Amino acid sequence: MQTKADIPVTLLDDDAPAFIRAWFEIVQLKQLYRQGWLKRGISTADCETVAEHTFGNAMLCLLLARDYPALQLEKVLRLALVHDIGEAYVGDITPHDRVEKSEKTRLETEAVERILGKLPNGASLIADWHEYEAGETAEARFVKQVDRLELALQASVYGRQGKVDSSEFLDAAEAFVQADGLKEIIAQ
Repeated sequence: MQTKADIPVTLLDDDAPAFIRAWFEIVQLKQLYRQGWLKRGISTADCETVAEHTFGNAMLCLLLARDYPALQLEKVLRLALVHDIGEAYVGDITPHDRVEKSEKTRLETEAVERILGKLPNGASLIADWHEYEAGETAEARFVKQVDRLELALQASVYGRQGKVDSSEFLDAAEAFVQADGLKEIIAQ
């Protein structure tokens, strides 16, 4: 995995409080490039990080979830913020890496539990991550769709900059996204 720097938690003393340790682990997402973009030829100078993707996803959720009154906004935002936490240790595994879904899930589960399990509210945050992964609630399905929308929008940015052909990403998002309002955004 290509990163800007090693995981910051290695810079801490062993007796650092759990909250600080977890934060230093989570902010590794600021150092971790989105590997799929690198594989598409985006330079490290231009490549978004996993944290930038997570921010974009959470902002889209904030901006769009109010149009879906049946959704619990706070839950949507929690799911959006925790959905890639496991990548702090596992890395940004892409389909091109040919890692079995069950193995990816196992690795990310271990990482999420390692990071969040030490916190007083860790069990509820771990449950949020599992809820997102399972995709069984309306909020989880919405965040998963917004995740694809965010990828398509980022591809559109790179496409307009002449860095990638965004059509593949827009087509994939269009095939995945089911919510009417989100489908219109892709079409635009």
